[in-house]
Amino acid sequence: MKKTLFVNVSLLLGICFQAFSQQNSLPDRGLCAHRGAMTTHPENTVPAFLEAIRVGAQMIEFDVQFSKDSALVIMHDGTVDRTTDGTGKVAEMTLSEIKALDAGSWKEEAFAGTGVPVLQEVMDIMPRNIWLNIHIKGGREVGREVAKLVMATDRGHQAVLAVEEEARLGAQEVYPDILICNMERQSGKWDYVEATVSMQADFIQLRGSVSPEFPAYASKLHAAGVKINYFGTDDAEQIQELWKVGIDFPLVNDIVTAISVGEKLGIPPVIPK
Repeated sequence: MKKTLFVNVSLLLGICFQAFSQQNSLPDRGLCAHRGAMTTHPENTVPAFLEAIRVGAQMIEFDVQFSKDSALVIMHDGTVDRTTDGTGKVAEMTLSEIKALDAGSWKEEAFAGTGVPVLQEVMDIMPRNIWLNIHIKGGREVGREVAKLVMATDRGHQAVLAVEEEARLGAQEVYPDILICNMERQSGKWDYVEATVSMQADFIQLRGSVSPEFPAYASKLHAAGVKINYFGTDDAEQIQELWKVGIDFPLVNDIVTAISVGEKLGIPPVIPK
């Protein structure tokens, strides 16, 4: 009886683990929605992220930095001037001051009243079966706090921290195995590729002209288990070329249009889970 019970429990645990793994399986390649669906929606806001999720983006990129009171604010620029109705440096404003801003009407009146989110709010809406490309704007302490929140929200399997050296060190102090995209580009050529492999990063982000060396870069990186992002393009022909030379996730601004490019090549939109 005890042996039968042990076998049944083991079988049940195995089935549960398999179901969890399937539910949270992540795309091998696809498109990364740069700051969400930023062509049609106000960038780095909840509506932009929800639209990217709706159309089936395989990865969503967003930027995080500290406010004056160390809140993890989602914003690309060092100031609030371009994407809100306010002015001032993010690092010199409190979260309550930032939360009082309108981050939507600059894009379109339909988005008036949209607020600036914090990292927790973004994590709360994200599916568990897409990549989260978290671009950290700041150094060691920001990296540390982002890593803490990633692990506290059980997103370690999908959250990739796009970081330079100091932020990487801070994040790895909290969780040594956290997923890293190396953004220390150096020349952006072979030295960048070799450094990424040496540090055992999980992702790299290439950019610039698609050079004849890209397939060789991809071969080296993939052999080391490194996935490749590329910044960035909305051109359908270039997106297809990038996949052909080994890029895994081109970053696009117009995810709503670009997702159909992947469908034509047999890369289906993600059904969010």
